[in-house]
Amino acid sequence: MPAPKDKFVTVDGSTIRYIEQGEGAPVVFLHGASLGSSADVFIRNMPAFANGGLRAIAYDQPGFGLSDIPQDHSVAFRRKNLPAFCKTLGLERPALVAHSQAGNMAVQLALETPDAWSHVVILGTGSLLPALEGNDEGREAVVQARLERRMATEEPSIEDTRKLLEANLFHHELITPDELALRHSRSLGKAFVAFVARSQQESNKTKPKSDGPPMWKRLLDIRVPLLLVYGHNDRANAFERATNLKALAPQLNLHIVPNCKHLVPWDAEKDVARLAVPFLKA
Repeated sequence: MPAPKDKFVTVDGSTIRYIEQGEGAPVVFLHGASLGSSADVFIRNMPAFANGGLRAIAYDQPGFGLSDIPQDHSVAFRRKNLPAFCKTLGLERPALVAHSQAGNMAVQLALETPDAWSHVVILGTGSLLPALEGNDEGREAVVQARLERRMATEEPSIEDTRKLLEANLFHHELITPDELALRHSRSLGKAFVAFVARSQQESNKTKPKSDGPPMWKRLLDIRVPLLLVYGHNDRANAFERATNLKALAPQLNLHIVPNCKHLVPWDAEKDVARLAVPFLKA
């Protein structure tokens, strides 16, 4: 299947870049928020979904990739932008496949407007897992945090981009010269400017006190079919926390895949297709 071509659409006055493959029920892929994240994260995943009779669509969220930089860099703004993007493309009840930070966004939308979405697939979203006692996030999380703090002060070198990928991948052989060059290109210029703005906005934000139940408990309130996939080797004790979640809520459709760190769409490409395509077609 040929590589998808860049397409552009105007959403609420801003230009949004997206790629797509296949025909059928729409599936919208949502990338995470790390520097260099974009629709390209899912290029390797889209053919399996397209071959499974689905219309696979991945887009650069505002402030990422080749999309315009917004004035508002908050997650809340990107969450509101998603339904607008879907409406502009004429998508009716699309499924959402969300990686990392975007998983929280997808869950919030599923809770707020369940009739707008057909399915939700979560890939490696740590904030949806129950916490463990203590605060030991592991070496990979420390490396990631240190790299991203430094990257928020100056554009990364290509070696910085490589280190960030290595911290998030079990299979380092997937970091080919072409993949590295593409990821690095999505980390520079306006994408870097937006990353710095997001980092500054996040550091200045006062974390609101929540009196409600933790997010993992709210997963049980979702009326949309839900699939969760986590990497056994992901950072921040994801394996232990995902195992705990499965014990606390055995009714959840939760899978832990081996030899997989945080970049689940890459490390677990075949597992994602094996689990998600039949789930979305059911």
